Amino acid sequence: MTARLSQRFASLKRANRAALITYIMASDPDHETCFEILRALPAAGADIIELGFPFTDPMADGPSIQKAALRALKADGSLKQTLELARRFRETDEDTPLILMGYANPIESMGYEAFAQAMHASGADGAIVVDLPPEEDAPLRAAFTPHDLSIIRLATPTTDDKRLTKVLDGAAGFLYYVSVAGITGVNAASTHAIESAVTRLKRATTLPIAVGFGVREPEAATAIAKHADAVVVGSAFVDEIAANPNGAREDVVERVLRKVRLLSDAVRSAREIEGTRA
Repeated sequence: MTARLSQRFASLKRANRAALITYIMASDPDHETCFEILRALPAAGADIIELGFPFTDPMADGPSIQKAALRALKADGSLKQTLELARRFRETDEDTPLILMGYANPIESMGYEAFAQAMHASGADGAIVVDLPPEEDAPLRAAFTPHDLSIIRLATPTTDDKRLTKVLDGAAGFLYYVSVAGITGVNAASTHAIESAVTRLKRATTLPIAVGFGVREPEAATAIAKHADAVVVGSAFVDEIAANPNGAREDVVERVLRKVRLLSDAVRSAREIEGTRA
């Protein structure tokens, strides 16, 4: 629910630190290994989780997440399987916000009302639908509203003030700032550019600002966490799975969690270093 997201960001604001938002692809490298990773993420330092649902044509994603989607599809991953993972996760964790992230085609196939009802039943809190712009998402928002589910919108370096007004209309949960003009996991924006962008966005909305795309190492996470309300990391975790997708389950899980702990430490300590406040 939107309330779960609001409570998490309010708690982090009181603690004067940013959130770490971790992305993994559902059913990568297989359904059960993914679930073991998913349920262990909060203890490793994930404040909010994005769970991707696999799709054959992930146009905004770079090679790492494209390959993750292919692994997941090979393992019989689907939107329904993603919702099942969300349901199982919520049985073990009532507090950590969980966002589904993906593309419109699988949702269109399921139907907006059916998707919203399944989201609510699974305990998910909202969705990021990369290729469903504000002009096209009214039916999904209408289906989400009775269940208090968030539509999380994207802003980019090319989003001007006029467009930003449209992006923010009906947005909830947080605003996801795509810090580079390009695909996930390839390039990274400069710290100065991100600071300027976050300052501008905060003038336009009271929604928390999450910054992602291109964040892989602790140094980048620290720099972003000084200014943004959240740091989003995905490809770095997906790459840990790709390094040994057929290895022993416990080894694959531990590889991912080790990276999560590393980046979580960087995010949590970012404002302690200089006493900064977002």
